[in-house]
Amino acid sequence: METYTHFREIQYDLKRGAVTCVDLVQHHLSIIKNKAHLNAFLSVYGEEALAQAAAIDQKINTGTAGKLAGLVVGIKDVLSYKDHPLQSGSKILNGFVAQYSATAIQRLLHEDAIIIGRQNCDEFGMGSSNENSAFGPVLNDLDPTRVPGGSSGGSAVAVMADMCKVSLGSDTGGSVRQPAAFCGVIGLKPTYSRVSRYGLVAYGSSFDCVGIFSKSLEDEALVLEVIAGADDYDTTASRTAVPVYSEALAEEENKKYKVAYIREMLESEGIQEEIKTAIREKIKKLKEEGHRVEAIDFPLIDYILPTYYILATAEASSNLSRFDGVRYGYRSPQTRDLQTLYKKTRSEGFGKEVQRRILLGTFVLSSSYYDAYYTKAQKVRRLIRAKTKEIFESFDFILMPTAPTTAFRLGEHSDNPVEMYLADLYSVQANIVGVPGISLPSGKDEQGLPIGLQLLADDFEEAKLLKFSKLFMNLN
Repeated sequence: METYTHFREIQYDLKRGAVTCVDLVQHHLSIIKNKAHLNAFLSVYGEEALAQAAAIDQKINTGTAGKLAGLVVGIKDVLSYKDHPLQSGSKILNGFVAQYSATAIQRLLHEDAIIIGRQNCDEFGMGSSNENSAFGPVLNDLDPTRVPGGSSGGSAVAVMADMCKVSLGSDTGGSVRQPAAFCGVIGLKPTYSRVSRYGLVAYGSSFDCVGIFSKSLEDEALVLEVIAGADDYDTTASRTAVPVYSEALAEEENKKYKVAYIREMLESEGIQEEIKTAIREKIKKLKEEGHRVEAIDFPLIDYILPTYYILATAEASSNLSRFDGVRYGYRSPQTRDLQTLYKKTRSEGFGKEVQRRILLGTFVLSSSYYDAYYTKAQKVRRLIRAKTKEIFESFDFILMPTAPTTAFRLGEHSDNPVEMYLADLYSVQANIVGVPGISLPSGKDEQGLPIGLQLLADDFEEAKLLKFSKLFMNLN
């Protein structure tokens, strides 16, 4: 079958009868089977997807199909899909079946997207390499000895390897953008509250966002306009009007933009040299095209990562307290009373990284340290947001690396959690502040591994961000 770059090409062929939805699903199922060693999918809904596809083919013939008819989508194992398994990559949710569908999933189905399966991820979204899953690591399709990034590694690899056209992931501290960078695809984190979190298993409730993986900016725009918007099931979902992102992306314009980059990032010894070179080349080309690009100082840069890990682990400690073996999921057989039920179930059901973050979060929330850590981190978060918003008063975008390195080897940072946390160094700012961010493929390093560069925009400026991303990717 022909390999399609854009969903509009699929729609064109569907309308003229050159291909059917059933053909598309069979094509992706064959790739999933051939690339099963990558461990990207935990469940494949083959028969169901084929039945869905056949029904949508009938809708196309009668002219009643939705705007996403023929789009084959994979979903990260943190999004609820009614009557399907949901485990968040964890043993502690063994046997759990979702009781309802997430709003984002329901909106995709309403527009006739086809859900092909559930994708592997770091347990509860906690990780930067997809090595923390109870179901084993996901492998990078370009080099199986390397990680795909995390926590949405399975979702990124599935798009990278053409197992599906689009994946939905979650981004709490870079979990869409960082694996997108490692896998050479596009990863979008919308503004916090742009997409409903109803049906998304909570890690850090004030950071979590539903994000989108694809190989096409057009597909990103189309999926975002479908899943975004107010939701009665999520009071934190914004009621700000949702633009028609796909139409905005298609508009031609000659506007010149103002782009900032943080000086310290290009001077840091921790950033891989090829990534610095890629940024410098983009800066040079943007200037040649007439855009204003300036270096700025961000004095709070050293506080971004500590602030994120204090607050995110605190929220994780609270959110994950519901998994106790009493009502659903795994329950330890080695229990004698209620206390040992909690202790044994949680120590056996949670992986080491999840346990580490729960303990860190419990520590910073304890009465002796609450003001010293949690309260102070909330104050610093407010300062980081204020400083970032100040930048957007003078600039349209902030350009930065998505991650400090390209994809590292499996096991390279497993014994040193701090090294692993540093992989989030440049991705967490968007989550702390709540602004949209997108990772774009921007060349390769000397080993042929993808480089991802990141653009941030102000609140609810996804339309402008997507338009500039199109320009950015076309720079020669």
